[in-house]
Amino acid sequence: MSSNAPRHTALDALHRSLGATMTDFAGWDMPLRYGSERDEHLAVRSRAGLFDLSHMGEITVTGPDAAGLLDFALVGNISSVGAGRARYTMICREDGGILDDLIVYRLGDAGAAPHYMVVANASNAQVVLDALTERAAGFDAEVRDDRDAYALLAVQGPESPGILASLTDADLDGLKYYAGLPGTVAGVPALIARTGYTGEDGFELFVAPADAERLWQALTEAGAQAGLVPCGLSCRDTLRLEAGMPLYGHELTTSLTPFDAGLGRVVKFDKDGDFVGRAALADAAAKAQENPPRVLVGLVAEGRRVPRAGYQVVAGGTVIGEVTSGAPSPTLGRPVAMAYVDAAHAAPGTQGVGVDIRGTHEPYEVVALPFYKRRK
Repeated sequence: MSSNAPRHTALDALHRSLGATMTDFAGWDMPLRYGSERDEHLAVRSRAGLFDLSHMGEITVTGPDAAGLLDFALVGNISSVGAGRARYTMICREDGGILDDLIVYRLGDAGAAPHYMVVANASNAQVVLDALTERAAGFDAEVRDDRDAYALLAVQGPESPGILASLTDADLDGLKYYAGLPGTVAGVPALIARTGYTGEDGFELFVAPADAERLWQALTEAGAQAGLVPCGLSCRDTLRLEAGMPLYGHELTTSLTPFDAGLGRVVKFDKDGDFVGRAALADAAAKAQENPPRVLVGLVAEGRRVPRAGYQVVAGGTVIGEVTSGAPSPTLGRPVAMAYVDAAHAAPGTQGVGVDIRGTHEPYEVVALPFYKRRK
């Protein structure tokens, strides 16, 4: 097999048996859609959807200095994360550029040593692993590549708590957002996390690859009456776009700092000790306060033409920004986009803003993110 051949998840044969359209994503052969991506999207908004996310990159960090290493390597205050909780954070370069956005789970203590799982985006998993390994020098901590140790399934949508509750005795009612607990789902040992990337309530289930198909089938059967459907990466993208969630390579890149992306809140200058990128990020924070750079905003089309990443945002014949993500919004019924625009044009309701779509300046309304918020 060629070294350039895409990797396959433990559910590859199952996806193909369901007639999924497959695509190469970050070196993995992944399901793009099973039928209509619009129907899959609306199922997650109104009922539930089941995703295979086994391409994500799991990295275990353990040892007496595990918390100290992560505080140094990442911009967040990881040592303050309680056992069973998770935190959204980022790993940056020395110049403040974003290497990846991450979720870090504190899984409790392995013996006397703290035990963390860092989940990286598939496209950046090796970069994050290499950076953590390099930054571990001088710390009494082990960084371990556990990408092959897990399959990751996600059940997302308003019906997901009921579906999962029918398969587990775990205390789902007590499981807060951005928390995780060990449990058994349909007889399968799992880390059950109340996290997701859709803007809906839901769960991500980390299991052994050998158990993935059994769990998928159990969730499918348990969710049949609730209207659960298998969902691919295409609707996952439109769901996260409506929810205003950034995607690495689009809203987040090495040329941007967390402050450029409007996510400066994840940088914790008040934690003990130094961390990689502190000086550059302090400078970026000061500049953002004094003279804001381009601001990430939402754009809603007045017409039907769909903007794509890289399209120019214009006002009065002048380029004022660039689209980072764009797609038709099944929930709003109109095309939407996220874009970085000059601060002078970033206020919701700003008039005269358009997107250059193949030479035509299509009118767009500037709105605050997110486009969609679920009802609590």
